[in-house]
Amino acid sequence: MDQLPKSRTEPDGSAVIRVLSYNIRSLRDDEEALARVIRACEPDLVLVQEAPRFFRWRKHAARLAAKCDLVVLGGGATAAGPLLLCSLRVFVERTEDVLLPRTPGLHRRGFATAVVRVGGVRVGLASLHLSLQAAERRAHAELLLDRLAAMDVPYAIAAGDLNEGPDGPAYGRLAAELQDCRAVAPWGGEPTFPAAAPDRRIDAVFATKGVEVLACGVPAGLPGVTPADLVAATDHLPVLAVLRLPAAP
Repeated sequence: MDQLPKSRTEPDGSAVIRVLSYNIRSLRDDEEALARVIRACEPDLVLVQEAPRFFRWRKHAARLAAKCDLVVLGGGATAAGPLLLCSLRVFVERTEDVLLPRTPGLHRRGFATAVVRVGGVRVGLASLHLSLQAAERRAHAELLLDRLAAMDVPYAIAAGDLNEGPDGPAYGRLAAELQDCRAVAPWGGEPTFPAAAPDRRIDAVFATKGVEVLACGVPAGLPGVTPADLVAATDHLPVLAVLRLPAAP
């Protein structure tokens, strides 16, 4: 596997960051394997889906963050499952958990959002987990684009489990407005689900225009990431993106 760029802050304030998107299935699988995978990716930001949502969920989220040498940034049960973790390199300006309109009979969905600074750059974040129902997925994709546009930041990153592939309407709507990082700079593996025998790409990292995508894909083969840990950690494979955020002119 080609060497992956490391995180760094450049002399002009531009920032190279590692962003990991990961559906962790409510920590129902091998938490130690999960933590090993996350640590090996050396992320600045982790956009989590299916974080614990019930009894002592904050304690569970904090425990996972500590095992990964990260801290909890926002989200969790208050965002209906999406969670944000970050390294101490990241300075937090604000966070907001967004609950989306409920469709009767379906699980409540939400976004975990934040505005942060890395180096000299401000960036908006959104972790998402779209619906199993096609019409609701499409509606929530529109709400996500509205939310990103309202953040008043030079750049934004959205990532998560879309529950459909690039040929789906919700995925296509996001890819029409944002950069699908895997399509821009493919690296590593492509399919993300199911972890034991992946045959579809339903997890993705998106970035607004102006973000330079250096690499994006499933980090299979990255030093410290073993096939056994990827299968044991959860039912999805993670997506790791390396992005360069140019300093504001």
